[in-house]
Amino acid sequence: MRFARPFRRVPGAVRRVPGTSGRTPAPAGQHRGARPRSRAERPARQNAQQNAQQNAGQNTERPPRQNTERPARQDTAAAAGPVARGRRRLLTASATVACAVLVAVLALRDAAGPEERDTAGPPPSAQGAGCRPTALLEPPCGAWFGAFVPHERDDLGERVRAYEKRAGRRLDIVYTYHDMSLAEGGRREGQLLTPEEQRVGEDHLLLLSWESKWWGGTRKQQPTWRQIASGGLDATVVDVQARRIKDYGRRTGGKVFLSFDLEMDTRTPDNGTPAEYVRAYRHLHDRFRALGVDNVVWTWITTGYLGHADLMRRMYPGDEYVDWIGYNQYNYYRCHDTGWRTFAQTQLDTHAWIRANISDDKPLMLSEFGTAADPARPGRQAQWYAEVPRVLKRLEGVKAALQWNHRDPGPHCDLSLADDAAWASLREAVADPYLNQPLE
Repeated sequence: MRFARPFRRVPGAVRRVPGTSGRTPAPAGQHRGARPRSRAERPARQNAQQNAQQNAGQNTERPPRQNTERPARQDTAAAAGPVARGRRRLLTASATVACAVLVAVLALRDAAGPEERDTAGPPPSAQGAGCRPTALLEPPCGAWFGAFVPHERDDLGERVRAYEKRAGRRLDIVYTYHDMSLAEGGRREGQLLTPEEQRVGEDHLLLLSWESKWWGGTRKQQPTWRQIASGGLDATVVDVQARRIKDYGRRTGGKVFLSFDLEMDTRTPDNGTPAEYVRAYRHLHDRFRALGVDNVVWTWITTGYLGHADLMRRMYPGDEYVDWIGYNQYNYYRCHDTGWRTFAQTQLDTHAWIRANISDDKPLMLSEFGTAADPARPGRQAQWYAEVPRVLKRLEGVKAALQWNHRDPGPHCDLSLADDAAWASLREAVADPYLNQPLE
């Protein structure tokens, strides 16, 4: 059984119909078990303000430079002889030349436009004590890099190592998906922290996505938000998995990111109303707390699609229930019949909206990001990934970025890295010091 995300229904989603200027509802998909779910039925994430947002309001000023002048010192050579005075004049002249060169270099840099220099974000990690992650797994000096790596039940570690070999570095975060089925017999889709995940967790952070589904189950077996909020799954599912995470923390000292029903704005009304989602989320949070589970970092993940702005506002559980906020934005290109969108164009509008409407200080996560390839221009995907570090540093508060390396169902919907050039570009991008932070 593949531990990827399943197909799921996205009622009310819309997509552009080729050859028309309007949009029609996408046909509802059918639940197909534990397979990657379709984004072809999601809204095409286009924002009419993207160019204006990209070109306006971005702070390109450099942070103030520290004063690099040395403090005045006493001249102990004042009474020295002619040789000492000559040596001092030579040193002074050399210093003057060096300062003149430095001033010229700084002047040239200051004259450069914002596109010619990278001015945003803190300096690269010094890898010192001040860069150690916080109690909520936030890296103070940069951002984590992670990925979803497709895998079967028993080969997660092997697949992660293969990805890391091609990426030229170790992942900080490994992303996996689970349903809410009963973890009994040989079924492990509903088991958070499988043995394979625990082994990977020895030297990686884990992001567990917990979905209110029973993949491959009957309609009657599918959980609802109302059922979860009422405690109907506590004894059989919630408490069992809460204690499992708690035990993992006691044995290893490890914490996990936990997301409940990612992209919840595409799950209503099938799973319930927005208010029922909030109650279900809060119930899980409070139930874990009542059971003494203190090693979960609660991560609320939405689509980031601004056509769902009102839904996202109504489905936010509240600052006291959320530690991190994540969103999933892509360059779908022909998959959704959109124009080509750069990495900056996929991220800037949603980032600005979340900061203005959801939280202005929570750490943010690009919980899924990626791009389709362009067969007409094979190097285009590589160019897209080359932009990631520069743009990421402009996204205030974004502390993690997770690449989605898989295809979506439908024509032209392969979002995985397409060729050696794309892998080489990603490898160079994620070698940036900003994306290489100490795990401890």
